[in-house]
Amino acid sequence: AFECGKMRMIFKPVVSRTQRALQRASAASSPSLFGTTRTSTNPKRFISSSQLSVERISDNDRFDNRPAKEDLVFGTTLSDHMLTVEWNAGSGWSPPSIGPRQDLKISPAASCLHYGLQCFEGMKAYKDLNDGSIRLFRPDMNMKRLSNSMERLEMPAADFDHEELVECISELVRTDERWIPEGEGYSLYLRPTVIATHRYLGLAAPDSLLLYVITSPVGPYYKSGFKPIKLMADSTYVRAWPGGTGSSKVGGNYAPTMKPAALASEKGCSQVLWLFGENDEATEVGSMNVFFHLINAETKRPELVTPPLTRGDILPGVTRASILELARSWGEFDVSERFPTMKELVDAANEDRLLEVFGAGTAAVVTPVSGIHYKGVDIAVPAVGKVSRRCWDEITGIQYGKRACPEGWSIKIS
Repeated sequence: AFECGKMRMIFKPVVSRTQRALQRASAASSPSLFGTTRTSTNPKRFISSSQLSVERISDNDRFDNRPAKEDLVFGTTLSDHMLTVEWNAGSGWSPPSIGPRQDLKISPAASCLHYGLQCFEGMKAYKDLNDGSIRLFRPDMNMKRLSNSMERLEMPAADFDHEELVECISELVRTDERWIPEGEGYSLYLRPTVIATHRYLGLAAPDSLLLYVITSPVGPYYKSGFKPIKLMADSTYVRAWPGGTGSSKVGGNYAPTMKPAALASEKGCSQVLWLFGENDEATEVGSMNVFFHLINAETKRPELVTPPLTRGDILPGVTRASILELARSWGEFDVSERFPTMKELVDAANEDRLLEVFGAGTAAVVTPVSGIHYKGVDIAVPAVGKVSRRCWDEITGIQYGKRACPEGWSIKIS
């Protein structure tokens, strides 16, 4: 180690503290959940945490001038450090490095700027309310989805070693551990991102990539409590379609939603309930997966319904998967993956069979819905319902170490 201005330079191999837990998570899940495992002897194909270098900033200005945790606005305060790993066709993955957060320098011809060759993930690190240890929630699923997004964009090196990248991210979290706010509802948001740095204007699969991770301290999504929202259901704009990129977390999925979201806001709605097809099938809400708890008209049984992943237009959310697994383990109602139509939902509401509706995602965990505006009519939805509240309590309890959980769901990293 040596001093360099205000930077304390430390170069060291990082001994894995999370790989054993991640292996247990992989074993507890289906074999395909964790994604590609290392089979090649060519180290260029894989990110290696043993080559990770860490450059710690010694200037406390950013940290000392951070907002009070009660004043945090999602994504506006960034932590001190970032993780970067480069890839190019000639030399493969570079040794990963953690250093001071700084602006990126890329070619103005970079294909991420012109053709949307970019994908990302959303994760959080939580401080255990009992012993203060730091936890990640199901990071194996984020790594698999990141690989799938890269593959969908024909990015090389989508077969990176998931455990190794999680270990590098864990070291980034440990490096910026002091940025994690104390208390339930607070966390450190993690944004792994892969961009194509291909330096040419020609449209082609990229020959160079930059994988980086930045972090941001965040507070409770609902500052005033578990607040339900109103949705606008409209088929004029479509979020995703079969054969598209709806099942991948790519930037191009989000930019076209800005206009419909603005129109929804003009109608007094917080989010868009995205519809697809001639029968106006409900697919997602805003940037979240969506769940409907209702009494099935045919079976007369209570049923929790969410759209399936089979068509390729639904994002395989980590919170979505967790809710499905929990709800099935309760055994108290039917759990189905199918596309409900707006006619079915309108009929259920008119017959008092629509029990509750909620969105699910990393940022808010669960977002209850109090109404849906559809074809000029406001559909009232009971909120907050028992299932949405229970999902919230169960998942946040696991994330903050208050509840027991299935093997591999909550990974201690410090």
